Amino acid sequence: MRNARLWARLLGVEKTVVEGVEFDEDAGVVVASVRPGRGQRRRCGVCGRRCPGYDRGEGRRRWRALDWGTVRMFVEADAPRVRCVTHGVVVAAVPWARHGAGHTRGFDQTVAWLATVCAKSAVTELMRVAWRTVGAVVARVWADVEAGNDLLAGLRRVGIDEISYRKGRKYLLVVVDHDSGRLVWVANGANQTTLGRFFDLLGERRCAEISHVSCDGARWMSDVITAYCPQAVRCADPYHVVAWATEALDVQRRQSWNAARGAARGISHNRRSRGTAKLLNNARWALWKNPENLSERQREQLAWIARTDPVLHRAWALKEGLRTVFAIARRSPAEAVEALDRWISWARRCRIPGFVKLQQRIVRHRHAIIASIEHRLSNAIVESTNTKIRLIIRRAYGFHSADAVIALAMLTLGGHRPNLPAR
Repeated sequence: MRNARLWARLLGVEKTVVEGVEFDEDAGVVVASVRPGRGQRRRCGVCGRRCPGYDRGEGRRRWRALDWGTVRMFVEADAPRVRCVTHGVVVAAVPWARHGAGHTRGFDQTVAWLATVCAKSAVTELMRVAWRTVGAVVARVWADVEAGNDLLAGLRRVGIDEISYRKGRKYLLVVVDHDSGRLVWVANGANQTTLGRFFDLLGERRCAEISHVSCDGARWMSDVITAYCPQAVRCADPYHVVAWATEALDVQRRQSWNAARGAARGISHNRRSRGTAKLLNNARWALWKNPENLSERQREQLAWIARTDPVLHRAWALKEGLRTVFAIARRSPAEAVEALDRWISWARRCRIPGFVKLQQRIVRHRHAIIASIEHRLSNAIVESTNTKIRLIIRRAYGFHSADAVIALAMLTLGGHRPNLPAR
């Protein structure tokens, strides 16, 4: 093998001629002088179209390549400019790097792959780059994937949810394909405008092909889904419905706790009331957890609540009753629908304000809840995706924009994870 071909293989460059290799002792790096191969010269850096030359640009330029052992490698070449009929005067394309990048394609692919599987400190230490650079690399690689693939093709059943990615009520809107389990779309912001952008990208024809949409009970989501996909069956996520009941239960627990604290602060400074308030505060985990997961001590706390605060215990029973409805749905949807109607009747007569309001809310979403029961569709896969996105956000702490986080999430969970070079 000739030296030029060997060096091209070691550098991981294609359609490139290696003219010479030098070791820069002052910088401690290896610099390979290269030029584009036949047919790769004088092409627009944006669209790749062959164009007439414009000038020699700003001289020679370097691109960071993958390290060779412990030594950093650079590719150096001229950077002439061309005149494109579409994009004007731009730097000519080179086969070893993306337009505007300071790294070779092999370097970009390696960094992007590491970012999907490693922590920030591991990527930056191994590749000897800043975390901001990792974000830029991930965004470049994802832009190539997005341009070369139709990510919204074949969607029939989708799940929609929102996830907080930063303090200050910063949210991402997440769309997942129920059939493939892929993350198909993420955008900054959780509102009607953002969700409308997704359906606008989908287009009228493909919106008409959506058969099922699962989401929480947010009215703004329902309004947008109804406007764009009136034929789709909207399924209310059972997890969120039970979460509504848990919130109503916690409101009642706080009311009982505040009543006990108020009695303890009275003129008599009732010691028994102070003890009751403390026990109610400590019993919140017993009220929140599923009965099958309770410890012996938590079972005793529930028994104590049943004796001392019947209203709070009835609120807990209502929460568990609603959870049981969805447990029944796994074996018999028809029985679950009947159980849901009985629960609504029970909650309507329970004389607990929080659960009276809850049954009114459930009545408003009854058709969507029944649809989720009959079609056995929930947002479980979306919640699983959200958990993975939270891990990515935690691992990617330090990105200064939502775009870098979105790109990393899509690369990791969108079914197009980058491969290592030559693998």
